[in-house]
Amino acid sequence: MVSAVFHSPLEAREPRTEAVAAPKRSVKEVPAATPVAANDAPIRTPFDWRALWLRVLPPILGLGLLVGIWALVSISSTSGFPSPVDTYKQALVVFGDPFYSKGPNDQGIGWNVLSSLKRVAMGFGMAAAIGIPLGFMIGRFTFLSRMFNPLISLLRPVSPLAWLPIGLMVFKGANPAAIWTIFICSIWPMVINTAVGVQRVPADYMNVARVLNLSEWKIVTKILLPAVLPYMLTGVRLAVGTAWLVIVAAEMLTGGVGIGFWVWDEWNNLNVKNIVIAIFTIGMVGLLLEFALIKLATAFTFEDVKA
Repeated sequence: MVSAVFHSPLEAREPRTEAVAAPKRSVKEVPAATPVAANDAPIRTPFDWRALWLRVLPPILGLGLLVGIWALVSISSTSGFPSPVDTYKQALVVFGDPFYSKGPNDQGIGWNVLSSLKRVAMGFGMAAAIGIPLGFMIGRFTFLSRMFNPLISLLRPVSPLAWLPIGLMVFKGANPAAIWTIFICSIWPMVINTAVGVQRVPADYMNVARVLNLSEWKIVTKILLPAVLPYMLTGVRLAVGTAWLVIVAAEMLTGGVGIGFWVWDEWNNLNVKNIVIAIFTIGMVGLLLEFALIKLATAFTFEDVKA
């Protein structure tokens, strides 16, 4: 009895002869040759003068326009408004000895700027220490968000100087009242921007945190903080600008040593040149603060931060 042998469809196929791939030779990558000129000298990229002019010329034209309008106003003014040349000569005198001290009410512009910056640092530091954690909690918990949103909406539009009498009444002193005014006015940008950043964290991140059963501390430090950092730094920039604006107005009313008091004292002495110098000084200090915070934001984030 002959037994029939059945083959499966795979076995019934004709055997294939697989080609054995030849071993690949390791080819060393040769870097691209540097383009050379006919005399074997490297080709130099031409300098882009057009890009340089587009970057430098507009600011120069803007400053020139400002000085031109200033000169026209000084010529047509009948009240003796100082010209740019007279103000420049006075600025050389003012900045020739910016740190002189002839008593508590007669000090150089350098001491006045440092005193204002000290008040701004104290008020802003307290606002950051309270506002940033509060923003995290408001953005993290819906109950707190619904609780604080009406209060923030009510208090944030209040004029900065409206808080100054409250500070004078509570703290019984001009210096703590000015610091209080800076604190209450610079806290809102940090609270709002931090809370918005927390609320915009993708829900997938939080779902992963729940699956991994992460603690609240790890959620804040490992998930929320890196995602919220750009929003938080934006709030810090806005708060510093607000604080520097507020301190000048507050010092005009409270007196003492400070750039705001210096402006008001020069007005009482009818020294308009020094007032104009103080205006440019306030602007330059604010510009430096803004530039420093932009660099800080660029260093801690991967996004392009623009002024």
